[in-house]
Amino acid sequence: MPANFEDLVTLMQKLRSADGCPWDREQTYATLAPMLLEEAYEAFEAVEKAREGRPGELRDELGDLLFQIVFYAQVARERGDFSIGDVTTAIHEKMVRRHPHVFGDTNANDTATVLRNWEAMKQEERRAAGKGDREDSLLDGVSSKAPALMEAHQLSTKAARVGFDWEKIEDIFDKLEEEIRELRAAIQTHATSNDEADHARVREEIGDLIFAATNIARHLKVEPEAALKLTNRKFRRRFGYIESELRKRGQTFEATTLAEMEALWQEAKKQ
Repeated sequence: MPANFEDLVTLMQKLRSADGCPWDREQTYATLAPMLLEEAYEAFEAVEKAREGRPGELRDELGDLLFQIVFYAQVARERGDFSIGDVTTAIHEKMVRRHPHVFGDTNANDTATVLRNWEAMKQEERRAAGKGDREDSLLDGVSSKAPALMEAHQLSTKAARVGFDWEKIEDIFDKLEEEIRELRAAIQTHATSNDEADHARVREEIGDLIFAATNIARHLKVEPEAALKLTNRKFRRRFGYIESELRKRGQTFEATTLAEMEALWQEAKKQ
């Protein structure tokens, strides 16, 4: 018989009970945090696999992520902080409140209007909760602890919602080329000076270049973290092909020229 959400909550209560699992009983907010992050990343990666025709992996990873949420809620209930019912009620109320064009009388006929209204409502909610003043920034909602590529995407997305954005993608390519020129200049300066300050400038220019690339991804409605993950997987696969071929030949990397490795790389691309 299929299990429902209430069954999962009951299961979690059993695991945390006196006659449940010793390991589960020992977990706290702090000890669960790394696992929550790990499960979120695994679910993120499974999205791409679902797009490739393997939805079962996404189903399983979403289950693991949901279990972490139920786990946290049970710990919170035992501490007297909140319950899983409080969690579902809060998000339900928030989604109804932030969709007045669906559940109220507000008109929003396009995505851009919806997103502008969304940001305005978030600011109003912060003020109502006593968290809003003149010093607040629109970007405060973007976590500085997020992976840098994801943070860059979210920062530019937030700014774009209030009109701070390039009008067309060609303008971003111009910016990308500008950043490449500035990086080349910084590299040349550092090569002649070997100064730590010049090296810091090289690092900064690389960051500017990557930031510009994330904006191209955003304009093309591509999530850059997912795109880079896909490229990483592709690199693993092709480099693995090189390793496999060298093993078949009884050959080491040290005894292989770059030209030979490049030839194997091209073979891998055809696989």
